[in-house]
Amino acid sequence: MRVAIIGSGLPGFYAAEALLRRTDTVVHVDMFDRLPTPYGLVRGGVAPDHQSIKAVTRVYEKTAARPTFRFLGNVCLGSDVTVEELRRHYHQIVYAVGNEDDRRLGIRVKALRAARRRRCLIGWYNGHPDYAMRRSTCRCRVFAVVGNGNVAIGHGRITAGTPPELEKTDVAAHAWKLCATASTRSFHTRSAGRSKPRSRRPSSRSFGEMEDVDTVVAPENWRVV
Repeated sequence: MRVAIIGSGLPGFYAAEALLRRTDTVVHVDMFDRLPTPYGLVRGGVAPDHQSIKAVTRVYEKTAARPTFRFLGNVCLGSDVTVEELRRHYHQIVYAVGNEDDRRLGIRVKALRAARRRRCLIGWYNGHPDYAMRRSTCRCRVFAVVGNGNVAIGHGRITAGTPPELEKTDVAAHAWKLCATASTRSFHTRSAGRSKPRSRRPSSRSFGEMEDVDTVVAPENWRVV
């Protein structure tokens, strides 16, 4: 059986591993990605200081080392290859492309100095090809984060990190240079999320381990609706 997998992130690699482990038939997997590198959000969507999470790529490397697996990067579905062409050469096609864009909140930002979507900022400091050349907001003294999840807190850690802290991460060189010299030392965060504040304690606790960060939580500002 020949299978084409479109997308090389977590879903794509887990699908490949499940197929290659089958014992009832021999499966050949070709994995396509529009980027020249694999691993999707594990490479470009995780905070650079979360090395333990990124270590999951070691599992994917074992999958990629199988003799019946091939990775074909820098191939865009729709322009470099069509679905019709894939159907002529493969028995099955697995679409594991993920979410290509953020969900817009519909907030007017004309009065703000700058506003950035999650994908733009995290892609910028991870060196993602789509966002590496974008301008950043690291030189702002005060900014707000809409969201109270791990990704939102990761933004705060990277932007508030001191040069010695950032050196321990795999943050992109252009982002390290700007963040290390940024004047940002004050964060005014208004978090809006589905989770109650208590459920976010483990991820928020990481701020207390940083060198130059004082976390102030004002209970009177929490509102649960």
